[in-house]
Amino acid sequence: MAFVETREAIAVKAQSIYKELSHYYDLIYSQKDYKKEVETVKKLVSKHQKSKGNDLLEVACGTGKHAQHLQDDFDILATDVNAEMLRVARRNVKGVSLRQANMLNLSLGREFDVIVCLFSSIGYVRTYANLRKTINNFAQHLKIGGVAVIEPWFTKSTYTVGWPHLSTYCDDNVKIARECVSRIRGDVSIMEMHYLIAERNKSVKHYVDLHELGMFEPEKPSCL
Repeated sequence: MAFVETREAIAVKAQSIYKELSHYYDLIYSQKDYKKEVETVKKLVSKHQKSKGNDLLEVACGTGKHAQHLQDDFDILATDVNAEMLRVARRNVKGVSLRQANMLNLSLGREFDVIVCLFSSIGYVRTYANLRKTINNFAQHLKIGGVAVIEPWFTKSTYTVGWPHLSTYCDDNVKIARECVSRIRGDVSIMEMHYLIAERNKSVKHYVDLHELGMFEPEKPSCL
């Protein structure tokens, strides 16, 4: 007999298991070239920044891998909505201030020369109304002449519906397989990611992690 879970049940389970998945995050993205991405960010900042300071706010910092490569050039405050991700970030990077905060209601009481929001995290605000609110929050925290660098998520024209995706990680102690088939609902991309994780001397674990990201068109200025 097939076992079928409702979308709501999967969403609840995803929220409850994300604490455990945070420990595998850096393994899953071990091939990501954070250093190269930061070099691109530095070039953009060098080209466009008019303010004189080096205070940087990183929004949705995850496990701190970008901050590792930014900290030599900037005085950083890194924020993330997820406390478990921040716990991993504290192990990964030293000398960087970390704070739990949501970009939707960001209120830090200070301004920055640079604001970065990378790894397409802006998509998690999901709606144009939330995007407008988030961009306004960024603007309120940016010094005159400062620079905001936001890495976008897919647009509807670049997002492929029905595409099966597989990511793997393998070492002597841990094997991870992550699979999903891309779906869409209105302007929201849906990725129901299924993880199989095998660790030495442990039973194989199965997790479901639901990600819903808004797809924002650049030719929609009336919404911003």
